[in-house]
Amino acid sequence: MKKIIFFFFICLVFSKANSQRNPLFFKERPLNVFIKKSGPIEFVKDYTDRDYKIENATLLIPNQAPESFWKKINRFSFDFTQVSFANWNAGGISSIAGLSDFRFRRTYEKGFVRWNNEMIIRYGLNKQENQNWRKTDDDFEMVSTFGYKFSKSSKWFYTARSSFKTQLTPGYNYPNRDESISQIMAPGYFFLGIGAEFSEPEKELIFYASPLTQKTTFVLNQRLANQGAFGVREAQLDNQGNLVRKGSKIRNETGILIKNEFRKEVLNDVILFSRISLFTDYFKNFGNIDVDWELIVDLKVNEYIKARIGSHIRYDDDIRTTSTDQDALERDEGPKIQWKQQIGVGILIEL
Repeated sequence: MKKIIFFFFICLVFSKANSQRNPLFFKERPLNVFIKKSGPIEFVKDYTDRDYKIENATLLIPNQAPESFWKKINRFSFDFTQVSFANWNAGGISSIAGLSDFRFRRTYEKGFVRWNNEMIIRYGLNKQENQNWRKTDDDFEMVSTFGYKFSKSSKWFYTARSSFKTQLTPGYNYPNRDESISQIMAPGYFFLGIGAEFSEPEKELIFYASPLTQKTTFVLNQRLANQGAFGVREAQLDNQGNLVRKGSKIRNETGILIKNEFRKEVLNDVILFSRISLFTDYFKNFGNIDVDWELIVDLKVNEYIKARIGSHIRYDDDIRTTSTDQDALERDEGPKIQWKQQIGVGILIEL
């Protein structure tokens, strides 16, 4: 009798406990009463997005890296050309040539402020049969532009701009290698000005106009400065040819500077790059424009291989040209258009 009473007592306690856990009395599986499934984990940006209570204890706050306001562009290219002859009855000279091009850009942009910095290095060599190496290209340039946006939605900036340009190794009037006709900082050009710039970085389009720019020309080789090379004041000699006054190593000009630069894919895998600079001096021959125009067409074979067609035109009415007549006398022929053209196949890497 005691066993029967104890059995009924246990059943009564068990039924009471289950009725408290599940008022519907086992309409769902009893095991589900004791097992709670965890919900999906939700991510929030910061603690202010949520009202934290016990039910939100599983929410996680991601540890985000600090935002960088710097953007970078690195472009490396190398063009190679080679021609070789062996028993070629039509004649010809074996040659090999290479041209390297490095372009680095760093841009800081936050709010209304943008600071753009660019460095360009180009260098090319050529070697023909029975000749020494000869330089075909040599350029070193640094540009820094600080801009403050007109308004929040505007693409125009109040701008202060500086640039420096020179070459890296001596240049010669081949085949004469006795005296250089140029070298590092002979010439060197420094521009400093203020103006306005229109920019669309996503289209790589820049237009800059400055009504007040200072242009400084450096010729730090005294021999070239005495000759009046690159527009500096030449040396003064007496009637016997003795030096009375050395040539000036620096020439300053103040004028208007206009620059335009853009890069665009004009056809499928055909990229056009143009950069032009126009400058005229207020106080000497105003309206005579110094031109520096570089035009490049890259035809991409794949991600790394490309063919390049390039053209570079320069004109400066302060740079005189000379020629030698039949009597071996030099004759001044005044300023002329300088033109360089190149075609090559090479490697293009963008990082």
